[in-house]
Amino acid sequence: MNIEESLGAGLPALVSGGRWTHAPEDIRSDGDHVVVTAREGSDAWRHTSYGFVHDSEHALLEPFGNPEAVEVSFLLDFSAQFDQAGVFLRAADDEWIKAGVEASDGELQVGAVVTHGTSDWSVAPIPHWRGREVTVRASRDRDAVTIRARVDDEPWRLVRVAHLDPTLVVEAGIFCAAPSRPDLRVRFTAYRRGPADDSLH
Repeated sequence: MNIEESLGAGLPALVSGGRWTHAPEDIRSDGDHVVVTAREGSDAWRHTSYGFVHDSEHALLEPFGNPEAVEVSFLLDFSAQFDQAGVFLRAADDEWIKAGVEASDGELQVGAVVTHGTSDWSVAPIPHWRGREVTVRASRDRDAVTIRARVDDEPWRLVRVAHLDPTLVVEAGIFCAAPSRPDLRVRFTAYRRGPADDSLH
């Protein structure tokens, strides 16, 4: 992977040039960091198992190529059910991927929701990541998006390989949501763009 390269212009360029899917309660710059306050009830999900459609996440997006990779870093400080943040890829209301960390049933979980009309969700527990800097990477190449994540400078771990139609026009960027409480503040520490991964393994 081309992870050591200096990728893109970072969070300031995204904040000045990106577009929100849904505006957050607040967004503040703090040096090179951006602190986003999510609205209570914000979320992204379509149909599966729960039967509802939630289309109210806070995703700050810009055009995303094929092939290309994007990385989002944030400090992991979640305390309420379904607090979440990470990277968001969007082609349409019913065609998107979100990947990152979510608090679920008392555990911190790294995972991804892949939506092609309906959503599916995959997670793995990461209790030792609490209070540390998490980076989530999405690499798009042809018909696939490869999701990886790591904490601090530990090795990358594979989270998901997902299908994404190579003909779709896609946007990507940071996201957060707070389905169950007010005042979730997520400190995003980095945003990078660059070449897609050289290989899956």
